[in-house]
Amino acid sequence: MIRLLLSLPLAAFLLTAPARAEPAASYAVETGTYQAHVPAGWDGAAQLPLLMFFHGYGQSGEVVMGNTGLMRLADAEGVLVIAPDGQEKRWSHQGAPLRERLRDDDAFVRAVLADAKRRWPVDSRRIWASGFSIGGSMTWHQACFQGGLFTAFLPVAGAFWRPHPESCPSGPVNLMHVHGTGDTVVPMQGRPIREVYHQGDVLTGMAFWRAQNGCPADPAQVTETGDLRCEIWRGCTSGRELQLCLHPGGHIIPMDHMARAIAWAEARAAER
Repeated sequence: MIRLLLSLPLAAFLLTAPARAEPAASYAVETGTYQAHVPAGWDGAAQLPLLMFFHGYGQSGEVVMGNTGLMRLADAEGVLVIAPDGQEKRWSHQGAPLRERLRDDDAFVRAVLADAKRRWPVDSRRIWASGFSIGGSMTWHQACFQGGLFTAFLPVAGAFWRPHPESCPSGPVNLMHVHGTGDTVVPMQGRPIREVYHQGDVLTGMAFWRAQNGCPADPAQVTETGDLRCEIWRGCTSGRELQLCLHPGGHIIPMDHMARAIAWAEARAAER
């Protein structure tokens, strides 16, 4: 049975653990704010891996910081977590509703990352992007259009919106995507939003990434851990790796997934 880290629609985090000792802090750049959690026990000098986590629709960076499971994992792994705040609690990714009225989130992400690098000694080999729901879609968007900012992408339950990109300026990327086959909020095949916007198809999106990375159609390996089944494409001409991990649940993050994802991202850093 899958254990859940997050199960409420639209990325409302399940908060059942006691509050952590180290509170997050808020920082500002010209076009917005972000939250940051420095791992407990950091010596103030060692280089830090950075995980930028994009919140879901209607949420904020503060909600991400309130996820005690994620913060405990960050403390255990020594990871700096950055959670940007979306304008109007949404993201202006490719295909996003009302994108035309929102700020340039690509510029905002660059500003947040630059500000974080000024404040902390970030390890340039270990800068990762993740997010849930529409934050997962924001992660795919960053992989496509600003892939050079990050070394691995770990989206959950959110992919491209339509129209899918025909190409990505960033080129090949390391990407591990997890999704529930029973998801009705962001279904695997996507769905229309108010008959104007349309969530994209996950399998079509993964086929796009395989082409972008020069990967074969069939995965090199399939693993099963509990209810999580991962198809793994390695040996791609790009030298990068893709994973599609599916579980039978709904719009959730399996509790063990982020630990697995960070370990995978660490392995990609070791290859650089």
